[in-house]
Amino acid sequence: MRHTAVDVPTGVCYGQTDVPLLNGYTDEIKITKQRIPNDIDAIFSSPLRRCTFIAEEFNQFYSTDDRLLEMDFGAWEMQPWDEISKQSFDNWMSDIVNTSPPYGENLMTVQQRVTSFLDELRQQKYNKVLLITHGGPMRCMWNYLLNTPLENTFKIPVGYGEVLHFNLGETKKDDYIVEKM
Repeated sequence: MRHTAVDVPTGVCYGQTDVPLLNGYTDEIKITKQRIPNDIDAIFSSPLRRCTFIAEEFNQFYSTDDRLLEMDFGAWEMQPWDEISKQSFDNWMSDIVNTSPPYGENLMTVQQRVTSFLDELRQQKYNKVLLITHGGPMRCMWNYLLNTPLENTFKIPVGYGEVLHFNLGETKKDDYIVEKM
């Protein structure tokens, strides 16, 4: 699942900055929890507090994993998108897969860490796992599960508090998306 709404002004790039959840997030979590099974074997969370606060709401032990972090936007973090250099932004958008924001990471790097996590998770003996992460990693999961081109990543809508229910098979060819909630 993606974390719920954050307390950041609209139009600000925040990436890996540890921003707080919007007041009232516990009400959003109550609604989201109704869509998630009670019999979860394990919870893995991004280490950012907007995700760990949610993990704590599930009243279970959870583990954090840096591979579930949002994309690092480097020098753009906490900058309004419309104040980022047009040339720098256009350069990034022309090849988001391989081009990084200044001092940040590119989409390929995010994809590699997310798929590394999923491939490792596949080897575990869990039945049901809850991942609490961010929009970027969730889009990368979609790409991985459906074998879609990374350059189409930002065409995948992922709302705050959104749940993606998917199955990891014994091998990648057995993976599939069950539903988007």
